[in-house]
Amino acid sequence: MLSLNNAIKLKAKAPLLLHSFTLPTTKITLAFRSVSTPLNETALSLNTTTPNTIPFLPSPFLSCRAAMTTAACVQVKEQIELTETEKKIFDRLLNTLRHFNLQTQLRVAGGWVRDKLLGKECYDIDIALDNMLGSEFVDKVQEYLSTTGEVAQGLAVIPSNPEQSKHLETARMRLFDLWIDFVNLRCEDYSEDSRIPTMKFGTAEEDAYRRDLTINSLFYNINTNLVEDFTKRGLEDLKFGRIVTPLPPKATFLDDPLRVLRAIRFGARFDFTLDEELKKAAACDDVKTALAAKISRERIGTEIDLMISGNQPVKAIDYVCDLTLFWVVFSLPPKVEPAVSEECYRLSAAYLDASWKLIQLIGCSNFDVSNESDEQRRLCLYSALFLPLRSAAYKDRKDKKIPVVNYIFRDSLKRKASDADTVMNIHKSLEKFLSLIPSLLSNEDIQLTEVDWGREFDDVPFSSKLRVLTGFLLREIKDFWRVALLISTLLYPTGTECSQDIIDKHFQLDKRKNIFVSVDNAIVKLGLEKVWDLKPLVNGKDIMNVLQLKVGGPLVREWQQKALSWQLAHPSGTAEECLDWMKETHSKRIKM
Repeated sequence: MLSLNNAIKLKAKAPLLLHSFTLPTTKITLAFRSVSTPLNETALSLNTTTPNTIPFLPSPFLSCRAAMTTAACVQVKEQIELTETEKKIFDRLLNTLRHFNLQTQLRVAGGWVRDKLLGKECYDIDIALDNMLGSEFVDKVQEYLSTTGEVAQGLAVIPSNPEQSKHLETARMRLFDLWIDFVNLRCEDYSEDSRIPTMKFGTAEEDAYRRDLTINSLFYNINTNLVEDFTKRGLEDLKFGRIVTPLPPKATFLDDPLRVLRAIRFGARFDFTLDEELKKAAACDDVKTALAAKISRERIGTEIDLMISGNQPVKAIDYVCDLTLFWVVFSLPPKVEPAVSEECYRLSAAYLDASWKLIQLIGCSNFDVSNESDEQRRLCLYSALFLPLRSAAYKDRKDKKIPVVNYIFRDSLKRKASDADTVMNIHKSLEKFLSLIPSLLSNEDIQLTEVDWGREFDDVPFSSKLRVLTGFLLREIKDFWRVALLISTLLYPTGTECSQDIIDKHFQLDKRKNIFVSVDNAIVKLGLEKVWDLKPLVNGKDIMNVLQLKVGGPLVREWQQKALSWQLAHPSGTAEECLDWMKETHSKRIKM
């Protein structure tokens, strides 16, 4: 395996300085120029009202090379603008250095630099220190602020927690309503059977090469006002939209296999292309074995959840499938019945793609986009992804049948139990929804199919059955009924699994959108949109009085359901009318 130190020796020692700018009191900009420009080329001059400004250095700009003319260029900003808050934060940190005459270099690391270059705002500021611990520097900042009459809004020290990817102690300070993380520069050594490295102080170059991707290895040096590219390709890969590791990808992934999933997530998030050598390494058996053996399922689940919650969930899962990582990530329990086909992941990806596109087609007017929208969208996509597995089960140690979907959420991904319960409830509701859709579309009397709705609906009049059964179904899944409806439309009208023919026709999504909208409108017209909030007209005590019971039990629960059925069938009915109906019905049963 290529070691970090040996790999770095192959590189030039001076970092590529990409940006140059001061910290004026007004807008801060950043100059670029071509690497082919003579060194005496005039750099962008900035006027500032700040006294004793730091001198500029020329700043090279990597232009598209002739050999790469076929590659698509990403819009990388040619100037960076700091927000007023960022100016204030950096000013306080530099003043701390001056106040204590510290020779520390302060560098903002990783994502903040990348996002700023892409023209995106970022509130995640991580500062790397070259010669002291984060907690030591935070103490200095706090001491300096006290001399100016300012007080830090919050202080915290996060202990190292390797299982949660916190390999070193991190100090946090809240300045101007932003939490800032401070940690020392480091280099890493990995053992063969663990992704948890041995950490020690490192140089900025060593720290850059230990990072997962070149686009995440850039630094912004607060002291010199320069963006530093120690790998010599971070900006170039950003400009050409490439996902590349600083060191050889197989060694990088074997050291920390979680980087495979991070590469996929960033590739999908920014719509960047995965490097060919990276893809080969990610798909090789050694890396897949290491991913399964060295990474906690919780960390895998966190990365997958970020993909599903992100802006390109389909692209992310397509990468997972293309790199043959699907069953490594979504591992199954032994002895699944019915057996799951090895190619099942293709159906999962197809359903995910269809549901994502259908959400876009339906739009915010019908699909819930309230405060719960992100959660609904996330669980909708999970429901679609695991749709081919909804009937699969296995037996636990007590010989109890457990849905495979439950295992994936709780064991493979270590997600919260409520996620598993919600997705399983959505899957469970699909058969009933499919039996209701024809009547909701035609607004005709419902024709009961083979779906078992329960004995409590036997007495419901035919003319009211559609409203009653729909109401009970929506009360089961509550706020997620539109998610269940959307997933149901992917199975309608036959309820059979998706075929290659359906995939080739792209699920005929326009037709499925029309079905969703029509059924949604029908449910709203029936007055059932928030039916789970409906308060029962009669309570258990009322029922016990009618039945002349002294204690509750199954009979009371049965009549509670019957009373709710009557209430749904008679939306304008009163409690007195419901009790009269109960007395009459109960009296008839006694006589029988």
